[in-house]
Amino acid sequence: MILILESGYKKFPPRLKWQPIFYPVLNESYASEIAEKWNTRDEAGNYLGFVTKFDVPEEIMNQYPEQNVGAVNHNELWVPTEELESFNDAIVGNIEVTKVFIGGEFAKAASPELEKLMLKIKKLP
Repeated sequence: MILILESGYKKFPPRLKWQPIFYPVLNESYASEIAEKWNTRDEAGNYLGFVTKFDVPEEIMNQYPEQNVGAVNHNELWVPTEELESFNDAIVGNIEVTKVFIGGEFAKAASPELEKLMLKIKKLP
């Protein structure tokens, strides 16, 4: 999340070497499930899970076949890591953070900006 903040909410960070794809999920319920059930248990992510939303033109989305990876709502796009930069360039406006989930082992935000974001999101209805 810090790298998204540092980009001015304009782009997703490069994938790690062991991540061959960027997989934006296609609905909020699946994104919330990942953020709450997986990310809040991950030390590497500081036990935080964020749900984001963003707009990409339909012609860009259509370049990547929709993949179902489990339950009926577990739908995502598979963007090859080497295409992430052009995918980011196609984002219209900013990446918006709509939810934050905080795991039981979370201790402290990694930056003041991240802490402000968490407080702001927690106040939303």
